[in-house]
Amino acid sequence: MTEERSAKIIANWIFIGVAMLIVQVLLGGITRLTGSGLSITEWKPIVGALPPLTETQWQKAFEQYQQIAQYKYINHQFVLTDFKFIFFWEWFHRLWARLISVVFLIPFIYFIVKKYFKQWMIMPLVILFLLGAAQGAIGWIMVKSGLNDENLYVNHIRLAIHFVSAMVLICYALIFGLKLIVSKNDFVVDAPLKKFTVVIIAVIVIQLFYGSFMAGLKGAIAAPTWPDINGMIVPKPFFSSNISNDLFFNIINIHFIHRTLAYIIFILILTWWCKAIKHKTNSFNKTKYWPLVFVSLQIVLGIFALLNSPKIVLGHFGLFEWLAQLHQLVGMLLLLSLISNFYLLQSKK
Repeated sequence: MTEERSAKIIANWIFIGVAMLIVQVLLGGITRLTGSGLSITEWKPIVGALPPLTETQWQKAFEQYQQIAQYKYINHQFVLTDFKFIFFWEWFHRLWARLISVVFLIPFIYFIVKKYFKQWMIMPLVILFLLGAAQGAIGWIMVKSGLNDENLYVNHIRLAIHFVSAMVLICYALIFGLKLIVSKNDFVVDAPLKKFTVVIIAVIVIQLFYGSFMAGLKGAIAAPTWPDINGMIVPKPFFSSNISNDLFFNIINIHFIHRTLAYIIFILILTWWCKAIKHKTNSFNKTKYWPLVFVSLQIVLGIFALLNSPKIVLGHFGLFEWLAQLHQLVGMLLLLSLISNFYLLQSKK
């Protein structure tokens, strides 16, 4: 087999992994929106692949859930059937993570046996494996923050770390896949534009944290108005004597920061696009439009999700939840589109 063909096979394998990781993040979003994330109170990486199989096992799992604050103060009316519904989403979320591991491991062994890998590929693959393992550990640390008699949900800062670390894993995998299939003729030499892309990516990462804060704090309903924030343009007072609380816990301030960053990102990407449009190489000519498309769609979805948040019905996956899921998906695609363009841009020949 030629080196080019083996590289293409490996790239397809990596891109399948990227797609599965995106699905995994979306499953995490469904788990959060259905209030299912704390339904499994144990972390059993191997035997946990199987759900409870007997009525006794189901009752034990339900009793464990009944010990935490979320059941006592929110879901105390649950019967076993209700519990099975939320259990399914958390179990499926974890099962999909295990499936990703299998899809990584089996081809990895096969490619080693067939000697598809070049020496330079080994370290990136090891890093991918370690990032994936770390993501599982971070997820459990996040879940543990809600398994007590005080917190109704997982800690929103840990949720943000879990989400952003997942995006680091996905972006790293994407860049590795692009290295395998992008030819030298597809690169664009523009050092200033590459640096500008880095700036935009950095701002988007901050925005991902604040989007996660909004999600973790169930923040949409706190200010379901636009363009104002409950009648205010800037929350008053924006800063108090406790700056940490103002930036990371005050939900109205988080609304303001999240919305302001969205406008800033749109302006930055529009400016980036005006600079990028002059380049006409094949791959870049296809990818340079996507950031502007995604950021525009992302803002529209965010506004409609916000305005529909008063229609939330506990235990019902309705219009707000669909909009929130699409908002998260497009946010991921926006970041990945910029990562792809970052890769195609070169500082020098």
